[in-house]
Amino acid sequence: MSISPATTQPITFDDVAPVTGSGYPEPFGSRMGQASWRALGDHFGLTQFGVSHEWLQPGAQSSVRHWHTLIDEFEHMLDGERVLCTDDGEFVLRPGMCIGFKAADKNAHHLLDRSQGPSQKAASFIVVGSRVPGDVALYPDDDLAVFNTETWRIAVHKDGTPY
Repeated sequence: MSISPATTQPITFDDVAPVTGSGYPEPFGSRMGQASWRALGDHFGLTQFGVSHEWLQPGAQSSVRHWHTLIDEFEHMLDGERVLCTDDGEFVLRPGMCIGFKAADKNAHHLLDRSQGPSQKAASFIVVGSRVPGDVALYPDDDLAVFNTETWRIAVHKDGTPY
């Protein structure tokens, strides 16, 4: 994680350069489709929690289905709609809807797009998450775990060997 110099001036989302690509190792990265995000919290030098403006193009997914050992997550849908897949079932998230995931609740989740056709548009949402060194993201459907520290992330197989 790279934190840019803090600013105390108001901004628009467009003032922060977007990042594309998932950061997942293969075979997971190619499953994500076209997604982008803006690390808004980093722009302000925030260190206790992250805030991202994210958007998923049709056919994309937000992440591999996961849960965190130490990190709380909150998601708020701004525009478009996507399917939220959790251990509790599947739910359509529409603008104005939100969901939170408490650390260690073991409710694996991700957003995905099941729309058909070229007329569909990107979905836009805000993600807020705490930043806790030592967190592990666990992926129950896949041979993947991600260890998070203050300065790096490492993806490993469930047996601990690196990708």
